[in-house]
Amino acid sequence: MAFFEVENLHIRGISACSAPQLQKVADIPFLTPKEAETFSNNTGIVERYIADDTICASDLCQQATNQLLTKLNWDKSEIDILIFISQTADYILPATSNLLQHKLGLSKNCICLDISLGCSAYIYGLTVVSNFLQNKQFNKALLLVGDTISRYSSPKDKSVFPLFGDVGTATAIEFDDTEKSNWTFELGTDGEGSDAIKIEAGGARNKVNDENALIYNTIDPTNETSGVRRKVDLELKGVDIFNFAIKVVPETIRRLLEKTETPIEEIDLLYLHQANLFMNETIRKKLKIAKEKTPNSLANFGNTNGASIPLTIVKSFEAIEKTKESLDVVLCGFGVGLSWGAVKLDLSGNLLTDFSFYEHK
Repeated sequence: MAFFEVENLHIRGISACSAPQLQKVADIPFLTPKEAETFSNNTGIVERYIADDTICASDLCQQATNQLLTKLNWDKSEIDILIFISQTADYILPATSNLLQHKLGLSKNCICLDISLGCSAYIYGLTVVSNFLQNKQFNKALLLVGDTISRYSSPKDKSVFPLFGDVGTATAIEFDDTEKSNWTFELGTDGEGSDAIKIEAGGARNKVNDENALIYNTIDPTNETSGVRRKVDLELKGVDIFNFAIKVVPETIRRLLEKTETPIEEIDLLYLHQANLFMNETIRKKLKIAKEKTPNSLANFGNTNGASIPLTIVKSFEAIEKTKESLDVVLCGFGVGLSWGAVKLDLSGNLLTDFSFYEHK
C-alpha cells in the first residue's frame, strides 16, 4: 500500500451543486412497489437528482466553484492549480479542466489537469493537490469532482438505474505553514478486479457504433440481468464489489489509524464513499464505530460516484456544532478500478460549506 504524509494544508471550503431533476425510486415505472421498497431498504436510496442531456459534470462543478469562491472571497488570479476529476468529461479531448479554467476566469498561469477516476476520486484528488502545494511555490488550489453517471445507466437495468445521482463539487485548499496540520494517506489499486464496474464501449479500444450503442445484449433465460443493457451502459457486479469493499476498506482504515497512532474511538467522523447503505453499514460494524459518526447522503442523493464524500461533508456540516475548533476525520473512497484510498485529516468545525441545485443559464 502507498502510505505518505503531507503538512500545512487546509481545506477552506467545500461546495456541492446537484442536478435539478428529482426522481424518487418509488416512481420508477419498471419497478413494482415491492421491488422499489426492497431496493430502498437495501441501498438506503429513496430519491436522487439526475441531469438531463444539456447538463455536464463540468456545469455542476462550475456553479459549485463560483459560489464557493464568492463565499470565500478568493481572488481568482491567485488560484495556482485546478484539478478536475470525473468519468463523464465533456469531451475525449480537450481536457475539461482547460475549459473550466476559461469559464471560471482563472489566470492563464493556473496549472490544469484532468484525472479519470470514480469512487476513489476525492481521496486521489487530495493527494495530487497536496503534492503540488507541498512544492511551496503554490498557495491555492481547487479540486473539482463530479459526475453525471446516471446517463450511462440503462433504463431497463433494475440493479443500476435507480442507484446514481448527479452532483458536482468544489473544494478550496490552501498551503499555509503558519497553521500546522498533517494529512496522512493510504492508497491502493487492484486492476485485476476492473471488470467489476465497467462501461465496455466508448473508449479507443471499443468505439461507439450502431451495434454497441443500440442493441441490448442477448437474452439469456438463466440470467435475469441479460438483455437489459448495451455495451455503452454501466455494468455492476454487485457481489464482487461488496466482497471487495467489506474486506479492503476496514483493513485500509485500520492500517491508517495504526500508523497515525489514533484509536478509532478518537475519530470524530468517518466519511465513506456512498456506495449503498448495506455495504457501508457492514463496514461500519466491522470497524466498531458509532453510527452517528458515519454520516450519509444516500437517501436523498443516491450514489454520486466521486462526488459522494464532499457532498456528504457539505450536507452533514449543516448540523455540526460550529463552535468545535477542529474535527478529526477519516475519508475513504473505494470502488471502480478497483481503486481505493483513505486520508486522516483535521477539518475545522467552522469549515465553509455551500449547497445548491443547478440553475440553467
